[in-house]
Amino acid sequence: MHTFTIGANDAGQRADKFLLKACPKLPKSLLYKTFRKKDVKCNGKRIPAEHFLQAGDCLQVYLPEELFVSAPKKQAAAIRLPAPEVVYEDAQIVLLKKPVNLPVHADDKGSTDTLVGRFLQYLAEFGAYHAEAEQSFTPALCNRLDRNTEGFVIGAKTAEALREVNALIRENRVIKQYLCITTGTLPKQHDTVHAYHRRKDGQKAEISDVPREGFREIVTEYEQLQKHDDLALVLVTLHTGRTHQIRAQMAALGCPLLGDTRYGNRAANRRYGESHQMLAACMLRFDVPDEGHPLSALHGKSFSYLPEFCRRYGFSI
Repeated sequence: MHTFTIGANDAGQRADKFLLKACPKLPKSLLYKTFRKKDVKCNGKRIPAEHFLQAGDCLQVYLPEELFVSAPKKQAAAIRLPAPEVVYEDAQIVLLKKPVNLPVHADDKGSTDTLVGRFLQYLAEFGAYHAEAEQSFTPALCNRLDRNTEGFVIGAKTAEALREVNALIRENRVIKQYLCITTGTLPKQHDTVHAYHRRKDGQKAEISDVPREGFREIVTEYEQLQKHDDLALVLVTLHTGRTHQIRAQMAALGCPLLGDTRYGNRAANRRYGESHQMLAACMLRFDVPDEGHPLSALHGKSFSYLPEFCRRYGFSI
């Protein structure tokens, strides 16, 4: 028999999900067989797999001890990483500003420097994360940006924060807006475009104006703020979040992002000497109640900045 004491960051999840994360050597089939045999107890009572755990619970699993090797902890990087740029922090979240050419997570380019690595290092240094004390939780980033897209990324310091931010994102209560520079002329000054998106691993995203098998609906709102020569400054509000949604949708409208080497206008990119997309997730607002919500500290808060590429091309807002 093995006993777990459920901590604050383990609470709020199903017993089976906790055990699968806390014990990577425990076969999934054996775990569910153990539940069916009623050999899992919480506070002395037999429980089903879908039982939700609470802080302070005593979880007992009647299986050989050698199956309960803990999951390897995600430690801060062994090498010293640059400190992340922190825009805001409270007890639950850290709002980070990601620079261009820094991956959020490890990618196929093999970079040892990632935003999540800088985030974990930052929390460890300031005593907000002790890997050895956690059974199933590692602080995590709640949204992603392409390597060559700059902007805000939300980091969850606690399991509760991770669940709540993800719920807000699903409910479209985290309002994310982007500034970008496009080449060409947009069809309208302001529009909300409904389309359909598909992206297979390693391939460009495809956009369709009509429903197609394997495609998912996307909603992209844009407003052309300024224009000069053959460039436009565009404010984009995402109502869905798919991989490369802005880049692919703007290209499908005939106005690809300046510098975009995958979806862009190669001649324009060469003319302006740009090798990555002029795109920044630089406006963020949280729709959170002012009381009674785990993230109520974010009520009424919004964050924004003007990307350097706007100034470089003579745009302002």
